[in-house]
Amino acid sequence: MAFEQIRIARFRNIAETELELGAGNIFLLGENGQGKTNFLEALYCLSYGNSFRTHQDRELPMHGSPEFLLRAQWREINSPAQEQISIRYSIEGRKEIRINDKLLSDRKELVAHNPAVVFCHEDLAFAAGVPEERRFFFDQCAGMLWLDYIDLLRFYRRVLKHRNIALKTDTFSILDTLDEQLAQYGHEIMAYRKRLSQLFIARFPQMYELVSQLGTEVSIRYSPSWPLDSSKEEIMALLAEYRTKDIEAATSLSGPHRDRWIFTREGRNFAAFASTGQLRLASLILRIVQVHLYAELSAAEVRCYPVLLLDDVLLELDVAKRRRFFSLLPAKDAGAQAVFTFLPEEPWREYADESTIVYRVSNGRFSREESR
Repeated sequence: MAFEQIRIARFRNIAETELELGAGNIFLLGENGQGKTNFLEALYCLSYGNSFRTHQDRELPMHGSPEFLLRAQWREINSPAQEQISIRYSIEGRKEIRINDKLLSDRKELVAHNPAVVFCHEDLAFAAGVPEERRFFFDQCAGMLWLDYIDLLRFYRRVLKHRNIALKTDTFSILDTLDEQLAQYGHEIMAYRKRLSQLFIARFPQMYELVSQLGTEVSIRYSPSWPLDSSKEEIMALLAEYRTKDIEAATSLSGPHRDRWIFTREGRNFAAFASTGQLRLASLILRIVQVHLYAELSAAEVRCYPVLLLDDVLLELDVAKRRRFFSLLPAKDAGAQAVFTFLPEEPWREYADESTIVYRVSNGRFSREESR
């Protein structure tokens, strides 16, 4: 799946424009602050309906404008039909998303159409940050692979919210009912996360070693709050056992919202002693695994890759690691599309060929130039 054309109006600092994107690789060249990342953000919004940089839609319109419009065309692999998606944010603060002019009622539907995976500096939090950041990544990945997981997580969070309100307001009479629901949804979430951890364990160590050349294995371990493989009934018994402590704390102290994912090396917590560069690479490899898992588990007859959005991530890799990292990216002849941002002084021509589309970005304006 790949974008073929995009129209941007009143979004961030980008001057109103229509650009051709019909290529496997698209390079954006420019100094910092010119609009390269804003362009990636626009593509991400068209893939998921929201930004990877903010949860506030009101921050996305151009300064002085109360609204924005994004519209793009894309084509499914091996399909002659071109499809269209548009996002319109209005002065009233309403966001309208349409696919082929049909209004979308749930953004979950977007994941099945044209998903994207963004590689950006903030991803370091997945490796070096608090447990919530790592859970966010794995939940996002699970939602891409299994759409049912999105609803399951929504249901769990809704019950958890009601349970915490009950604990805070001394409404203990409804805890039995809420615990049964929490155990049911939590049990199913753990099953998905166990499967996901097995998929990552089978791929992450080899990919990380290929690029890092550390010589010892770096892996990932899923550490659930409740014992792994517990039945729903066993989980309900645990919740009953922990209830007194939950009441004292006025919050739910156990459950999937407390699960952890731990990087390990030689039996130790890798994040506790790894360098920033090693952790940064770990976050990049997490994204690479996410990309390949989506392609491998796609229901399509032909392997489909999400659109890759790479925001200056190559800057932090030396030349040798950079080449090895590139070897892990899906090939454009397999239908993959990648959008890279580069500073002008970077050796971007080394990675371009005659089919690469190159735009120079300055003050939110895009001008096309030769790739060679």
